[in-house]
Amino acid sequence: MKSFILASSSPRRKELLEQAKYTFTIESSQKEERVDEGLKPEEVVQRLAVQKAEDIWSRSQDAVVLGADTIVYHRGMILGKPNTVDEARSMLEQLSGQTHTVYTGVSICSLEQSLHFYAETEVSFYSLSEEDISMYIRSGEPFDKAGAYGIQGLGAYLVHSIHGDYYTVMGLPLAKTIRALKQLNISPNI
Repeated sequence: MKSFILASSSPRRKELLEQAKYTFTIESSQKEERVDEGLKPEEVVQRLAVQKAEDIWSRSQDAVVLGADTIVYHRGMILGKPNTVDEARSMLEQLSGQTHTVYTGVSICSLEQSLHFYAETEVSFYSLSEEDISMYIRSGEPFDKAGAYGIQGLGAYLVHSIHGDYYTVMGLPLAKTIRALKQLNISPNI
């Protein structure tokens, strides 16, 4: 059986693959992420996922390598990971009472073939008070997450509803990913 490498340091992606009973190693891509301006959000996440997967696969061509990337898209803007409290506050204020789209791109590379796909999920937030936003920022949760929130943690408090795959919002559309890995003979360790 081929080795399976996750090209991501995301604790959520690691957790999801472990939940699905996969055996894998982690090698984080250190390659600078680059995308062209003017791309559609689904093109952005697919290109970033491909860059991560191909970077690791170029050094481990005997393995199957999975790379992924997630963005939050709202009103024509990509909301990345906030670097400051002010950035986190601004993002959460923009998302308050609104519906946005989360895109996750996945790239799986192997010697035999490569598979690339994305999933999107609409997320609607409750209207957030300043107190709600301040409390959430104090938790520290916003700072390593696209759009300044994580649905799987305290950020669940912000979310009114979703339309689509919950796991896409977490960072890896699990059902689509499992089906793609199966095509490359990578199966859960059951």
